[in-house]
Amino acid sequence: MRIIMGAQGCGFGPAAELVAVSRLLTGHERVFVGDGVAAAFAHRNADAFDELHERPPGAVSTAIDDLVGSGDLVISVMEADLVLRAATVGRPAVVVDSLFGFWSLRRPLAAVQRLCASLPRSSFAAAARHLAGLSPHERIVAAHLLAAHSVVQTFPGVPERAAAFAALGPGPEIHLTGSIIDLEGVREVPQDAAPGCDLLINVGGFKNFLLDFDVNDDYLRLLHRWIPDLLRDWPRFARVLVCGGPYGPGRERTFSVAGRRADFRLLPQRELLRCAAAVPDYLIAPGLTALHEAMALGRLPLGLPEQHYAHVFTVRRLDGTLFGRSAGRFADVLPDHPVPEDDLAGTAALVRIAGRIRQDDGLYRRFRRTFNERIEHHLSLGTARRAEGVRELREALGGDPIPSVIAKIIPLG
Repeated sequence: MRIIMGAQGCGFGPAAELVAVSRLLTGHERVFVGDGVAAAFAHRNADAFDELHERPPGAVSTAIDDLVGSGDLVISVMEADLVLRAATVGRPAVVVDSLFGFWSLRRPLAAVQRLCASLPRSSFAAAARHLAGLSPHERIVAAHLLAAHSVVQTFPGVPERAAAFAALGPGPEIHLTGSIIDLEGVREVPQDAAPGCDLLINVGGFKNFLLDFDVNDDYLRLLHRWIPDLLRDWPRFARVLVCGGPYGPGRERTFSVAGRRADFRLLPQRELLRCAAAVPDYLIAPGLTALHEAMALGRLPLGLPEQHYAHVFTVRRLDGTLFGRSAGRFADVLPDHPVPEDDLAGTAALVRIAGRIRQDDGLYRRFRRTFNERIEHHLSLGTARRAEGVRELREALGGDPIPSVIAKIIPLG
């Protein structure tokens, strides 16, 4: 079977999930199509695909439609346009979604379903015009309604949304799953590998609908101000590795302070897993994919402050766990600065908060002090308490293994 595959270009989470699914399908022809950070991640993990098609800016729509039409099946990780193209060229689609309960609706779910039922299928342009009034979140919900199958990662609120879909009547078959991660890569991690650093900081892909490596990048600039002070404040972290999308080829950097060093790099996914398994301490931007990977490795990471609104949502929903309670928050520094309950407006507010902290010496000192307190608390946790924190996460986020869920839909190689 020839499978056309793509992922939403918001951070590395969707692309990492696509790679995890693709690695299960070795008996099929796996064709990636996409751009931005999703394409960057796919190229960094090219062994997970048989073909890579990076979509150039301004690519002719018919060329992409022809590629989609050349497949037998489409797999989309939260990439709504790919599902829309599949619908207009008559190919079945599977939507994989780790944020199924996150998408907010401005109109009733039944109204989105009615729009999908009347979708014109003469061309992608006509279909896109038909759905033009939908918000970005509603378009992803529409993609589910247009798909044959939806594979959704368990999270608080997901069963309720799945029930709402079921109440609409005939529609996509919804499959709940546990971690959408590279389980084979996790199993192959050496148990006795020597750590290559003392502290791993995983900032994820960073880039999304608002954030970019050189635009609205106050979070990264704050990070770059803070890392040298982290080296000064914590002599135990003599070798720090900062990994993520902003530090791909040509963008690597190194900081050295008092004989201690921080290297900024972008690692292939399985190399990152090996590092995360071996390193004594681990900080992550609080995205679900990085959290699920750490959980599968038996590691309890410490959450960095939020980059975007989805991180706010995730940490709040996990407030009953040790991870959720311990994670860094910009509210520690600016408790009275509101973060709107909206993806775009909330993310824009976090950009402004990071900028204020970076530029204001008094606020920066408070940030440095309060996150040092978070680190100190995290380091004080014993082995048993950390294991309990991992168990809490597994109870909240566990579900059927992704290979068995995918095997119900697509024969595995």
